Formats: sequence, C-alpha cells, structure tokens
Amino acid sequence: MPNGSRLRLTCILASQQYHLVFSYMKYTLDQFHHIFFIGVAGAGMSALAQYLAGSGKQVSGSDRYFVPGLENETRDKLEAAGIRCFEQNGSGISPETDLVVVSTAVESTVPEVQIAMQQSIPILKRSELLAIIAESRKTVAIGGTSGKSTTTAMLFHILTVAGKDPSIISGAGLTSLIRQGLIGNAHVGKGDWLLIEADESDGSIVQYHPEIGVLLNIDKDHQELEELNHIFSQFRDHCKDRFIVNRTHPLAANLSKNIVHDFSADEAIDAGYKSAGFEQAGDEIRFTVNGHAFLLHTVGRHNMENALAAAAVAHQLGVPLEISSKALSGYEGIYRRHQVLGNANGLIVIDDYAHNPVKCASSIQACQPLAPKLVAWFQPHGYGPTRFLKDDFIHEFAKALRPQDEIWMSEIYYAGGTATKDISSADLVSGIRDLGRQAFFVADRQEWIQAVKPHIEPPCVLLLMGARDPGLESFGQEVWKSLSGA
Repeated sequence: MPNGSRLRLTCILASQQYHLVFSYMKYTLDQFHHIFFIGVAGAGMSALAQYLAGSGKQVSGSDRYFVPGLENETRDKLEAAGIRCFEQNGSGISPETDLVVVSTAVESTVPEVQIAMQQSIPILKRSELLAIIAESRKTVAIGGTSGKSTTTAMLFHILTVAGKDPSIISGAGLTSLIRQGLIGNAHVGKGDWLLIEADESDGSIVQYHPEIGVLLNIDKDHQELEELNHIFSQFRDHCKDRFIVNRTHPLAANLSKNIVHDFSADEAIDAGYKSAGFEQAGDEIRFTVNGHAFLLHTVGRHNMENALAAAAVAHQLGVPLEISSKALSGYEGIYRRHQVLGNANGLIVIDDYAHNPVKCASSIQACQPLAPKLVAWFQPHGYGPTRFLKDDFIHEFAKALRPQDEIWMSEIYYAGGTATKDISSADLVSGIRDLGRQAFFVADRQEWIQAVKPHIEPPCVLLLMGARDPGLESFGQEVWKSLSGA
C-alpha cells in the first residue's frame, strides 16, 4: 500500500456483484509504479493503461477475452505499447503490484480481485484513477449525454495541428491514431493539456476538477433528466476555471455560468461562439463559426455542434478560429462513429455507436441525405436500459424515420450477470409500427442479414447501430461483405 495512505475496504457479496468502499488520504500518481488492470481490453480501461504506460509506469492487465491460442488484436497492440497481458486467472498479480484497477463490469469472483483483497492491494475503479490522472495535468473535461468522444477527438485534432501536442484519454479510437497501428484511444503528448471524456452514466463525472469543463447537451439516457441535471450541476461547480455550455440545448443552458464562453448552434441565442448556415451535401457539412467558414467530411447537424464546441474550447486556449477551420477540414473521425464500412453500387453501409434514443434519431437523420431510402438496424444493450428508455426509443425512432425508411432490430445484447428479461426488442418494434413507421424484428442478427436483402433497393444507405457488444465491429464487416458481394 502507498506510504501515508489509510485504506478501509468493505466487500459486500450480493448476486455476484461487489462494492469497494475506500477511505483514503489523497492519492497521487507518484504513489503508484506497478499498476494492474482487470478488463484491460475494454475501451475505457485500455485508454488508461496506454496513457500510464506512455507516462513511464509499469502496466499490466488481464481480460476474459485473452485466451491462449486465440488471436486478439487488442492484446497485440497493448503488448506493443509495453503492457504485459495475462489471462484472467490471477497469474498477472505480482509482488510488485501496488494498485489494481477495475471497471464496473468486473465481478468480485474474478481471481485478481480476490488476490488484491487478500494482499491488501489498493483497488480503484477506472473513474477514480482517471480523476487522479486529471488532477496531475491541466485538464479539459468534455461532458454531455451525446457527442463526448467526437468532440474530444475534434479538439485533440485542432490542438495537434496548432502545435500544442495535447494528451488524450478517450472512449473511442481516433482514426488518425489507428492508422499508426495503435488502439487510438490514448496519447501522451508533451504539451500542457490533457483532454478527457467525463462520463455521467455512473455518476463519476462529479469526481473531476478540470481547469475547463464543457457541457454539450442533456438528454434522457441512463438516468432521469432531474438526476442528470443534478450531476451536471456538480460537474459545473467543480470546474476550476471555465465552464463552457451549448446554449442550444435548454437544459444545458440552464447551467451556464458565463455566456461569453458559451456556444450555440442557434443564431438567435446569445453566446460567445455561434454557428450558422448549416448545409449537408452528401458526406460533407458546411457552416460558419462567428463568420469563419468550416467544412467537415462527416454528416449531421449534431457534428456541427460538436465541432463548434471543439473550436470554442480551442479558441479559449489561444487557437484562432481560422486554424480550427483548417484543422477540422482534415479531421478523419473516430471508430464506429458514422464509420463508412463500404460504398459501392448504390449501397452505403455505415456503422455507428448510437445507443440512446436521441443519438439513434440523430444518426438516422444525419444519414438520410445520403440516399432516397434508409434501412437502419439497431441492437439495444441491456434489459434495464431498454426497459427504462422504451417509450423514448419508440417515439424518437418514429419521429426520425421517413415513410420510405425502415428500422430493423435484433434481440437485446446481454453481457451477463443478473437481469430481469421482461422486455424484448420486439416490444420497441411493435410500438414503432403502431406509430405508422416500417419496423421489423429478427431476433438473431445472423438471420437478419439474409432477411434484409430483399429490402435493400439501391440507392440506399444501411445504418448499423449499437454499443457495448465487442462483436459489433466484425458483424459490420460481415454485413458489408454479404450485402455487397465483396
């Protein structure tokens, strides 16, 4: 255990879940030298592991997807970054291990958790470690229920082009970093600033005390709006210097501290940074920010808002808007955010991480200008979240779809653990049909590939949506190969 720290550990076993409660003097990164991640292949965990390895720490980790004899690209890239990878059997914990990091998905029965408890090795959640990292740097934290990964990536690209060499810890891989053979969700730069996503889904956003906080939007997602408003208000109050808000979204605007720094995609709303003249032609969007022309090779009005946020923050850090405009014209996007898997013979297949009602509706609307007909496929994740958002999904899908468009759904993705399986994707499909839109249910997504073929009438865009399921990337490639004949 680190010197000078006090630790009280309580482990409560219930339905294979556990809660770790710590009472400790403030930790710093300097207190830890050999850090072990349980579930290191996950998007959030792998980002922290790479960041710490790039900062000179000794990092190792295990994952249930690391199976002897089976190829695993994430493991290969982690090991290339100097991170030792192990099976999830306890073999990775060594006498030198002085911190174990867990995600919320890691259960108490995992061998490494048991060993850490037996040996009194401190155990921190991913969000707690990220808060410690953020305290060690000048930090910009991007918050909101939608667009965090994209805005963080856009800001990283702007600051990189501007020569500020920022660091980033993201929930999604940046295409520009992936092309370098990296996972792409972390980078340790030599500049002053660290860019992070501040996640509200588990309430961990309130742990951060960034120099600059950004609030993109507030829409119903994992929590009710009242609870989200409370969480984001605490986030605002914890910002050390500036809190920058998208005043286009009324709930977000209510938390504004200073409109001089705020931004808006509505010209009628008072803010320091305003976008105007939005146009989308194919896979390009154009608009202006305070009179400066912007062009991005992406789709959707929501991406104008993301770009506006990134440009506003960059300007606060001394980057002129004309530099942001030039930088974003070369922005390459991020993994599974409107990622084009293929475009041939009148068929465009796009893969997107959209998973809450507003995100799904925005994704559909962003893709509609690409073709006269849109066919969307969606796999909800988690029985609890789907139950909680059922009516919102039904109404948002029905509102976004045109009469000629279609939405298909396969059964809810189940990641394991305890869950009451009293809802199905079929319930969402039925509700959308009742509102007059074309909706179809095929429980097995492999069977869906064949079922949808007669409905693909080029020119057509096929939009795949879903989150959390690690098999979605390979599924998307399989869909493109099957439907294109590639």
